[in-house]
Amino acid sequence: MRTLSVAVLLILFSRLPLFAQQSCSSYIYKVQELTKDAVVQNEANAIERLVQEKLAARASNIAGRPEGGNMIIKIPVVVHILYNQPAENISDERVFSQIKVLNDNFRRLNADTVNTPAAFKSIAADCEIEFQLAVSDPQRRTTTGIIRKYTPVKTWDADDKMKFSAETGSDAWDAKSYLNIWVCNLGRAAGYSSFPGGPAAKDGIVLTYNVVGINTRSGYELGKTAVHEAGHWMGLRHIWGDSYCGNDMIDDTPSQGTFTAGCPSGVRTSGCANGPSGDMYMNFMDLTLDACTNLFTEGQKERMRATFETGGGRKSILGSTGLLAALFNEIPVEESPTWLQPQLYPNPATTELILDVAYDVRWIGKTLRITNLQGQHLIQLTLNSKSQKIDISQLKPGMYILSGKKEDGSVIKQKFIKL
Repeated sequence: MRTLSVAVLLILFSRLPLFAQQSCSSYIYKVQELTKDAVVQNEANAIERLVQEKLAARASNIAGRPEGGNMIIKIPVVVHILYNQPAENISDERVFSQIKVLNDNFRRLNADTVNTPAAFKSIAADCEIEFQLAVSDPQRRTTTGIIRKYTPVKTWDADDKMKFSAETGSDAWDAKSYLNIWVCNLGRAAGYSSFPGGPAAKDGIVLTYNVVGINTRSGYELGKTAVHEAGHWMGLRHIWGDSYCGNDMIDDTPSQGTFTAGCPSGVRTSGCANGPSGDMYMNFMDLTLDACTNLFTEGQKERMRATFETGGGRKSILGSTGLLAALFNEIPVEESPTWLQPQLYPNPATTELILDVAYDVRWIGKTLRITNLQGQHLIQLTLNSKSQKIDISQLKPGMYILSGKKEDGSVIKQKFIKL
């Protein structure tokens, strides 16, 4: 197993093809994180050294069995669903199907294991890793493991803003105890992942909403984007090493020229003189379409599981309380962040108010009313823009209420003073 420095990694990652950026942005993301923060780079380097030392020692029978033996690793998951349009607010059933897809493929219970070529069946692995939606939140309160938030952002970039409430996203739960998965309308990529040793506040996986679970997006309909990104989250690289005939740091994956597009069959080679069996394009860490991926190797299994050993970057997950019974049988009520409020100004006003609902354009077309404190309707209007002027010149001086209600039950109710 060869050691690859971050400096060399940066060169390799910079050659990542455009197609890969459109499907998986994880390594471009990793390059950016490593280059802008020396502390993160040092932490990632230290974890990589420890992982390789453990794997090398195990291969030489120096270290014996890994920490924890062959126990099943169980990972608590929290899914943050950020939606602007109704279609992006995916159902609980889609989330449940995604968890099943992860478990079936990491435990090699997926029905398409029969498609693994005979040449690779002996090294195809049950990774003994499972995923479960959290039942206990960081404060040990009951949770479904699913968070839903409306956002005014129509399309997100792979820049982590969806991971912060201050950016109209959703804050991560403690990354030492949970795998955070953000689901949103991700622009150019199907998904991307953080890496062991990255910043805790940004740790987790991001998926575009229409590749989650069993879905109807052609090529991604089996939910395996999450399987691929979970591999990255546990330290795996793309199988072609992100460079022509590059090194993915796994001994039992054949060298491969580049990523695989589409859904090939039979023996396929892309250079690198990798033998009669050709490329392992059916590996989850290639970019082959969902219908043609069906395995992790024993070497990939060992590398992923090594990240859960001391110093590997994911060890703390094993001590999570996220899958233990909650101590408080209540689901916390989500408080609307400060940005999720209508802005009414100036207040007090003399002749004109401005109502800004840019935070939630679903208000456009809805009816609002102005009433006095006795409940009498004085003005009725229909919102036709995100920032609408309201003529109050005919009102007498005093206090009034601007109110409205949408079909989903959300309301606007703002007091203002007419001078």
